Amino acid sequence: MQQPLWQPGEDRIRNTNISAFARAIEKDWGINVGDFDGLYEFSITEIDKFWLSLKDFGGVIAETWGESVQENPGRMPGTRFFPDARLNFAENLLRRRDDTEALVFRGEDKVNRRLSFSELYDQVSLVRQALLNMGVTSGDRVGAYLPNMPEAIIAMLATSSIGAIWSSCSPDFGVKGVLDRFGQIEPKVVFAAEGYHYNGKSHDCLEKLADIISALPSVEKTVIVPYTREDPAIDCVRNAVWLSDFTNPYQAADIDFQRFAFNHPLYIMYSSGTTGAPKCIVHGAGGSLLQHIKEHQLHCDIKPGDRVFYFTTCGWMMWNWLVTALASQATLILYDGSPFYPDGNVLFDYADAEKMTLFGTSAKFIDAAIKAELEPAKTHSLDSVRLICSTGSPLAPDAFAWVYDHIKADVHLASIAGGTDLMGCFMLGNPTGPVWKGEIQARALAMAVDVFDDDGKPIRGDKGELVCTKPFPSMPIGFYRDDDGSKYHSAYFERFDNVWCHGDYVELTEHGGVIIYGRSDATLNPGGVRIGTAEIYRQVEKLSQVVEAIVIGQQWDNDVRVVLFVVLREGLKLDDELINLIRLEIRANCTPRHVPAKVIQVSDIPRTKSGKITELAVRDVIHNRPVKNKEALANPEALELFLNLPELQE
Repeated sequence: MQQPLWQPGEDRIRNTNISAFARAIEKDWGINVGDFDGLYEFSITEIDKFWLSLKDFGGVIAETWGESVQENPGRMPGTRFFPDARLNFAENLLRRRDDTEALVFRGEDKVNRRLSFSELYDQVSLVRQALLNMGVTSGDRVGAYLPNMPEAIIAMLATSSIGAIWSSCSPDFGVKGVLDRFGQIEPKVVFAAEGYHYNGKSHDCLEKLADIISALPSVEKTVIVPYTREDPAIDCVRNAVWLSDFTNPYQAADIDFQRFAFNHPLYIMYSSGTTGAPKCIVHGAGGSLLQHIKEHQLHCDIKPGDRVFYFTTCGWMMWNWLVTALASQATLILYDGSPFYPDGNVLFDYADAEKMTLFGTSAKFIDAAIKAELEPAKTHSLDSVRLICSTGSPLAPDAFAWVYDHIKADVHLASIAGGTDLMGCFMLGNPTGPVWKGEIQARALAMAVDVFDDDGKPIRGDKGELVCTKPFPSMPIGFYRDDDGSKYHSAYFERFDNVWCHGDYVELTEHGGVIIYGRSDATLNPGGVRIGTAEIYRQVEKLSQVVEAIVIGQQWDNDVRVVLFVVLREGLKLDDELINLIRLEIRANCTPRHVPAKVIQVSDIPRTKSGKITELAVRDVIHNRPVKNKEALANPEALELFLNLPELQE
């Protein structure tokens, strides 16, 4: 009989924020919700009561909340939460103003900085004054082309404090990738670093930046942040000014936070853009704040004084997610650069040195650590780490076990999943419940997550479409310049009426958890049987010879055949023996339908800037269809490896 990999003790459960929140609900509404399952049921049946209790529990600062929790309740799209509330996002993140550390930053082995909450507040005050003085106002867009450094957080908070809209890309984006995004939203100001560090090397950004700004006539000021060099010439960039010169005329002062509507736009985020121009997704301040406070405080058990780390760039929504932990009075631990420079232990070294309580990473990093045969449990203390979060792609069952065997035995491991589309998670951790191998622990509180078959009927114990059947506060306000809402409706609500269809292929388990089998638009259909790609990855990537894999369905002989591409460890060559081993592993642990008709070695796999492999782009290449937006890829040159392969013609 299967046993959980981890189970919290009674003392730990009693002292969680979730337990305290359950007691608050009983006090507020006279309802004893019992365990997590009871709390979840309460959260999706008593939606108004849940969010009223949550905003009080999280201590959200607002001028008023109004009389109503939902306007047009139950309509998707169409529901508006707290339609009469007024608040300021930045005010909630800057509630502390003392000498406790707010930000700790490392840029590989080149930069090490710290800012207290009071210093953070003062820096936001200076940038805010400079923005106001140049005429930035509510609704204006502010762009950022920055590494994951303190200035990105400072500029975002200054922007949101005056009701302007923040949108960021990481500096590894090429010129066209940035213009595909910023060209649509026309920012008034752009913050950018003159360079960045990666894998021990410094990379210049000024030449790319000059080309970007010259193609953005809306930009009135380009604010340059020094990072890799002190004073390079910046006159090649139109309307450029150093950050220090931008803020020098001002003195830090109390911020007069203007309160805006709950649904006032806060961020413009972008879809991956691998199937066309990136969609510009507009998220509201109140919904983003409440969603993150719920996820941080209830699902991740973040408390004041915790030290929260997530390995991310400013081009991934996990950066936005991480930053909101300031609202829970946690210290943010920032890292910019390669997670394997100078070796794979650098993030574990950082965890020990800075006493991280939440260690956030990706399934890809954990898989790479496994392949590198790291042993953090033997080489590091990691005493402070209570929670390890993994996202970006499904965490393989064996990777769950590896974390407990090779990183830390007594730790809450939470695989989490959601997306840019909802500025949060549909499923994530439960600090009061057991961790089962290969399963995301729980559906997120107040998210009416279900699994539908092709006819829109709920199913259990089988795979289907991930849906959400009731509104939630962090639903997008809409897409930028989608005035009639048609693009927004088409993206999420076209498949099932009045139901959010997310595009993931999933299963609800007997434990109340979730297993993700991949994107439903990348699902394989050999012989008409639906197969999730993650099922194959879980078997293939267990093999020590395989570094990484990508699988697609190829149209062949009036059917679909499964084609598996593998990147092997250095020096290895794919031969019949290894092909047979791969096929046997898949057949033994899946079904004969999962066994690939073709197994082909490649040297690289195309991925998005946030590290996700791009099955749809590879599928287009092998079918000689154009890939619509190669600029969305971190390594578009890898697509050439899949073009006109003779193995796929036989």
